Amino acid sequence: MTLYRRNSTRWPASAVVGSVVAAGALALLPSAAQAQTGTSRPSGAQADFAAAAAKYDVPVSVLMGVTREESGWQSHPGYSDKGGYGPGNLTDVTTDMLVDGAAGAGGRSDLSALVNRPGMHTLRTASKLTGIPAARLRTDRGANLEGTAALLASYQKTLTGSLPQNPSEWTAAVAEYSHLTDKKAATRYVDGVFRAIASGAEQQTAQGTLRLAADQGARPDLSQLDELKLTSADTTTGAECPATMDCAYAPVAVTGSNGQVSNRPANGIQIDRIVIHTAEGTFASALSTLSAPGAVVSAHYLMDTDGSTTQLMPAEDIAYAVGNYHYNLHSVSIEHAGFTAQGAQWYTDATYQQTAELVKYLAQRYDVPLDRQHILGHDNVPGSLDSNLAKQHWDPGTAWDWNRFMRLLGAPAAKGPHGVGPAGSVVTIAPGFERNTQSYTVCPADDPSGVTTACGEVAQPSNSLFVRQAPAADAPLLLDPDVHPGLTAGTDQISDWSDRVQAGQQFVVADRQGDWTAIWYDGQEGWIYNPCGRNTVPTTGVTVISAVGPDAAPLYGQAYPAASEYPAGLSPSRQVALTAPGYRIPVGQAYVVDQPAAAADDYFASGAVVKGAQKYYQAQFNNRTIYVNAADVTATEAR
Repeated sequence: MTLYRRNSTRWPASAVVGSVVAAGALALLPSAAQAQTGTSRPSGAQADFAAAAAKYDVPVSVLMGVTREESGWQSHPGYSDKGGYGPGNLTDVTTDMLVDGAAGAGGRSDLSALVNRPGMHTLRTASKLTGIPAARLRTDRGANLEGTAALLASYQKTLTGSLPQNPSEWTAAVAEYSHLTDKKAATRYVDGVFRAIASGAEQQTAQGTLRLAADQGARPDLSQLDELKLTSADTTTGAECPATMDCAYAPVAVTGSNGQVSNRPANGIQIDRIVIHTAEGTFASALSTLSAPGAVVSAHYLMDTDGSTTQLMPAEDIAYAVGNYHYNLHSVSIEHAGFTAQGAQWYTDATYQQTAELVKYLAQRYDVPLDRQHILGHDNVPGSLDSNLAKQHWDPGTAWDWNRFMRLLGAPAAKGPHGVGPAGSVVTIAPGFERNTQSYTVCPADDPSGVTTACGEVAQPSNSLFVRQAPAADAPLLLDPDVHPGLTAGTDQISDWSDRVQAGQQFVVADRQGDWTAIWYDGQEGWIYNPCGRNTVPTTGVTVISAVGPDAAPLYGQAYPAASEYPAGLSPSRQVALTAPGYRIPVGQAYVVDQPAAAADDYFASGAVVKGAQKYYQAQFNNRTIYVNAADVTATEAR
């Protein structure tokens, strides 16, 4: 399972970048003979498993099999993408997780209702069963294992009235621990646990070797699942995919912590964005996470490197995927197996081809504009509040070839000859991907695969150009003070989205000097290397906005109606301007929008939709888009 959520770090990178890597992502090697050896002295971790299992009369193989399936035996230093803590993934999903996590639900009044399910709070139940304080269950491995064993024993007693030593007789309790309600999903979980028990597994830890002894006779008794009254998801409709795609339908439970059931766009909530993601894990590990009960992250689709795709949620429903509720409200998300720091190795021909087929299908179905303000990377989505602007994700990163991808969509990112116009004109960023080699610092925290073991410079083809503070190659990189508090410049960290522009994005020219072009970016004048205009294409026909004046125009991470526009019985979400340093459009600057302003709106799990009178533009502000109230700006067409 992941360490924390997958977000960007404050640079220099010092915190672990989260992901949707799930249980089983680690290489756990079968050891058929280990049950017979029994000669190595148990490590601290091994002793903790044995003690917890013995204390609650749970077969140690069951405890180890379940925790392997849940966390890969990792004692992560924070909650996982399942909302869980420790090797047992004891869940305690809180509203804070939904504010700064994939839901991006800060400002919403219905947060508490979104997390009010028993399966999201197994840590609290474990605390009652064991008498161990919740804080200790979160952080202490041995305590966490005791809590896991106590839960398993509780489920087993409730279901059978006994605590046998035969692992097969614990099948229903294992399924109950998963809190999956769909029979196929619960069976898949049980099979994973018993495969580990039957074959054995081994992992090196800081405390020594952790071993699950092989029990080749252990088999799940699937007839026990009948006791759980599991449902069978309706898969007769099939996936919402082009007929030419290898596309399966494996719906996950929409729980409130991972998304909301909706009826878009029939209910008036338009789908006008499609977001490309990288899962920071293999297909299997990502599928495990996205399918898990209590998950606090989700997606509509998950694609493997061979292009095979699984739809996890109907497109009409709202997936908590991009870390900003209002962007979630209007988008469909497509996750891809892979690791962003190693993007070129994971973004295969099949990935590009099949993603393009799926995006074209969705764009036609929902009338999504095929441009770079509406076909986004997760790294192009802003935070919803000041508190999470700097925490947003950076996938699919610099290695996703936007030029190639937009051509496959039949909507090239830039049209016409390269060049650059005078100040006040608009350019589309258009470096040639293979010829645009850039060097980035990659650190272990950027690469949860474990391949990167030390920080180092990596030169690679890139979709991006650095933005500098002056027209010189040795000038400091542009500073976003919210991302880099206390620093004087941006960084070349591969995960630092704040000082670069990507292919297909559009900006207003601020100045020109020699081989350099200045653009209005992030509330500042930033310089990109652009000799003879080779990295840009002059662009007309788009809308340019500027502050009405005399004050700077405020910016917003979301676009909710005014409180007075909510009907009685619905608590308003908070619509507040961002106050982070630099997050405004100063007088004299101009930014590009590519579609008319849209009305503010909101949605509630009851099905209620609220529309506001105010209209908001989605503008290209920095590497990310942002909301601007149409009343605060003037709009003109770029010529």
